[in-house]
Amino acid sequence: MPRTQRNDNFIDKTFTVMADIILKLLPTKQSSKEAFAYYRDGMSAQADGEYAEAMENYLEALKLEEDPTDRGYILYNIALIHTSNGEHEKALEKYFEALELNPRMPQAFNNVAVIYHYRGERAKDAGNLDEAEGWFDKAATFWKQAINLAPNNYIEVQNWLKTTGRSADGF
Repeated sequence: MPRTQRNDNFIDKTFTVMADIILKLLPTKQSSKEAFAYYRDGMSAQADGEYAEAMENYLEALKLEEDPTDRGYILYNIALIHTSNGEHEKALEKYFEALELNPRMPQAFNNVAVIYHYRGERAKDAGNLDEAEGWFDKAATFWKQAINLAPNNYIEVQNWLKTTGRSADGF
């Protein structure tokens, strides 16, 4: 049974019904409609913590989706799963693929920066201060891109950039 038919939550059911109505009314190709159905099921599974099921749905959506922006969002969600599983190299690869297709995705820039900042913290904890500074500088570069796209978001990051002296060349 498709995930969309298993939703017990009223809001999820309502969203699914509305999405199905809109999907039927839109003059799009059948493959795009199928891609959206897989993507929607992937998001639902991901929200429930069912990452393997979500990944299967995203990969099916990726096979069918032709629109670059939509493919970018699918890749972004695949990257989120890799990040959640601690697979940072795979996550970075997918975030970069998503950004190639959709360079106006501040959340992807933010998540790349978070991984780089994490690496900086690990290097710092290991006593590798030069390496840590390199990772922090990389994180700052990506956070600045996120802030440029969404200036009202990432307030804590903006404070971090200021307190670490990394905001000198602006956002």
